[in-house]
Amino acid sequence: MSEKRKRATIREVAQATGLSPAAVSYALRGIQTSEETQERVRAAARELGYEAHPIARALASGRTDQVGLLCGSLEDYWQQSLAVGIGRALLARGRYALIVDAGGDPERELALARRLRDQRVDGLIVQPLDPSAALWSELAAAIPVVSIGDALHGGQAQGEVVFDNRRGVTLALEHLRALGHERLTVFTPTLASTPDRPADVYVNAEAERLGLSVDVVVVPQSLAESTEVALRVLGGPGRPTAVFCFADSIAYGVYAATRELGLAVPGDVAVCGYDNHPMSALLSPPLTSVEWDIDGIVHSAVRLVVDVIDGKPRKRRVVREPSLRVRASTGETAPAG
Repeated sequence: MSEKRKRATIREVAQATGLSPAAVSYALRGIQTSEETQERVRAAARELGYEAHPIARALASGRTDQVGLLCGSLEDYWQQSLAVGIGRALLARGRYALIVDAGGDPERELALARRLRDQRVDGLIVQPLDPSAALWSELAAAIPVVSIGDALHGGQAQGEVVFDNRRGVTLALEHLRALGHERLTVFTPTLASTPDRPADVYVNAEAERLGLSVDVVVVPQSLAESTEVALRVLGGPGRPTAVFCFADSIAYGVYAATRELGLAVPGDVAVCGYDNHPMSALLSPPLTSVEWDIDGIVHSAVRLVVDVIDGKPRKRRVVREPSLRVRASTGETAPAG
C-alpha cells in the first residue's frame, strides 16, 4: 500500500518559485505582489498540492476570508438572487460569503450584524432594513462595511451602492399617470420602526407633483402575507386602479389576490413592481417593473468590500440608475371607475 502523500509546505512552494516564504504568502493572499507573481505562485501551489490550513492562515494574516452578507429578508426573491450573485462573486475572489437573514426584523438585523462582527468576518455587506441605526457607525469602525440600497447612519461605511430611488419612483408614477391612473395604492415593506426611507418619501413628493391620490400600505414580503394584504385592499371599497409595489415579490402576492377575487390585470387593476426579478417576465401578464441591474450591483458591492479589505483605494460611493421595463401588467389605459 502506498504511503499517504505528505502535505506540501509553503517552503516547498517558495523553493519551486524562487521566492521567499513571505512573498509566497503575500501572493497566495493576493496582496503586495504583482498579478503575474500571484498566478505563478498559485500554479506552483496547485502542482505541488499545497493547501493553506484555514486556521493557521487566519492566525497569520488576521483574516478569515469570510465576508458577512446580511440580507433584510430572504423571503424577497430579488434578495435571494442578490445573495446568490454576491456569494459566487466573492468565491471567484477567494472569499466565502457567510449569509444571514434578518427576516424583515430590524432588531434581529442589528443582533446579526453584531454576531458577524464577533465572528471576525473580514467585511460586511448589508442591505439594511434600518439604515438610520446608530450601530452602523460602530461596526464600520471595526470592520469594512458596504451598504446596498441606502446609505447608513453616520456616513462611516467604507462603501455604498445606493439606488437613485427618486428616479425609480418617478419613472413608475409618471408611467401610471400617463396611462390615466389617478388613485393608486403603494405597497412597501418599510416598517413603522424604520421611517423616512428615501423611496417612501419620494412617493409622497411625486404623488403631490403629479396630482395623484396615493395610499401607502406596509406589506410583508412573504407571498402568503402580501396576498392577504392585497386581498383586503383590492376586495374592499374604493379599490385603486393601480398598485405600485416596492418589491416584485410583493407584486406576486397582488397577482395571487386578483386571481382569488376574479379581477383582471391590467383590466381591473394595473400592477407595477420595483426590482425586475427574472420571474416577473414569466408572469401572465408579464409584470412592468423598475430595473436596477442586479449584476452591476453585485459587481460594485463585491469590488468595494474586497478592495477595502485588501487596502486598495476605491471610489466609495456608487449610484445605480434605474430603467423602466414596461410590460403588459400596466396595460395601455387605466381601468374605468
